[in-house]
Amino acid sequence: MLAACASEPVQPPEVPSTDSYTSAPVAPTTASADVHGGEAQRLVAGQDIPAEWWTLFKSPALDRLVRDVLENSPTLARAGARLRQAEEEYGARSGTQYPRVDAKLSANRVDVQPKSLGVQQLPVATPLNLFLASVSVSYTLDLFGSTRRELEALRAETDYQRYELEAARLMLAGNVVTAAIREAALREQLELTQEMIALQGRSLAIAERLEQIGSAAKADVIAQRLELAQTRAAVPELQRQLDQVRHRIAVYTGKPPSATGIPEFRLSDLQLPPELPLSLPSELARQRPDIRAAEALLKQAGARVGVATANLYPQITLSANAGSLASSGGDFLSGGTGFYLLGASLAQPLFHGDELQSKRRSAVAAYEQAGAAYHEAVLLGFQNVADTLRALETDAVKLKERTDAAIQARSYHDIISARYSAGGVSFLSLLDAQRKLRGARLDQAQAIADRYADSAALLQALGGGWWKDQNGSESKP
Repeated sequence: MLAACASEPVQPPEVPSTDSYTSAPVAPTTASADVHGGEAQRLVAGQDIPAEWWTLFKSPALDRLVRDVLENSPTLARAGARLRQAEEEYGARSGTQYPRVDAKLSANRVDVQPKSLGVQQLPVATPLNLFLASVSVSYTLDLFGSTRRELEALRAETDYQRYELEAARLMLAGNVVTAAIREAALREQLELTQEMIALQGRSLAIAERLEQIGSAAKADVIAQRLELAQTRAAVPELQRQLDQVRHRIAVYTGKPPSATGIPEFRLSDLQLPPELPLSLPSELARQRPDIRAAEALLKQAGARVGVATANLYPQITLSANAGSLASSGGDFLSGGTGFYLLGASLAQPLFHGDELQSKRRSAVAAYEQAGAAYHEAVLLGFQNVADTLRALETDAVKLKERTDAAIQARSYHDIISARYSAGGVSFLSLLDAQRKLRGARLDQAQAIADRYADSAALLQALGGGWWKDQNGSESKP
């Protein structure tokens, strides 16, 4: 009967399930391009994700940076402190499931005027000293699971903070890798822009010589100077973005933006992982720490419903006290008097103005809210993986096309430049060829960076292997 009273009528939400991440099948192998960072990648279903997944990019500098960030980040320090706080709160509250034992010792000096009590004298001489020593034991029977469910809620809070710490580690590592890739892409764009500035400078010198001998109009020279000035104007903006990325990386490591010694990154120093793991959709909810954190909040909300339900029923407390009372002021108590008390109390809520029922209904609503949040977290996890899989597929094709475009733009520019030097085409044709070459090479560099970023995003979306230790053994709770 007691178990039936304490049972919960709320049901946990169903975990969304699917056989695939995308509606259309994803190609197991991506397209390739004849450029560094354009290698084909193969998706391996069921392959394990290493705990240090960033090592797949084969960059010692990136490995050192990520480890430095994970050791010194104030973000992780704050998350770790929250976890320790939750663990200590659970440890403090877990003692309520055992009897409480307290010792008490007191000394008092008592003086009473007999006339104030309407008598001439008292049976004991006053003033006197009273000494009391006692031990008390009390225990509240957990018949309806209030203590047990409250401990479940605190344990769930501890799990939540633990998964939040793992999620923070995963997000921080992903942010560092993404920032390093962004820095490498910006350096590549700066180098390409500087090359275009040198190329346009040579074209300007040719135009000026042709103007001197009367083979080119002054307008052509001015147009080339304008093109060169516009290309140079892109350098400060690229440099600003690069500096901001460097500042962000420094802060990730727990250092001020002015810190030195942070490694520099270039796309040529990174290797595209030839194989990428692809976990089954049924395993994703157990691998992503943000989903596990949402699950822990759901368990906590369910335990709170149990606490609110148990508060509707009686609470029985057993108590016992034993001790000795002695006095030094006379013969009546001078020898000391031992005593003990045994008791039991029962408290049954009768009328609280619908307070307890409302609190329970509120707890049920909070449980339903946590269930919806968990459902949403699972769906968002599926979406992250699906979006990244499509990005891997389409960005590989995009890089292939942009590489072909860059090759054609280079050939077109070389032909037009030679014909212009020979006087076969107008200066506007040369400017057009320069614009095409610059745009094609910048697009190619960005497409290469996108492929690196897509690889990191997939490893992060799959959970990043946080449940494995450095030796690769399983530690998934």
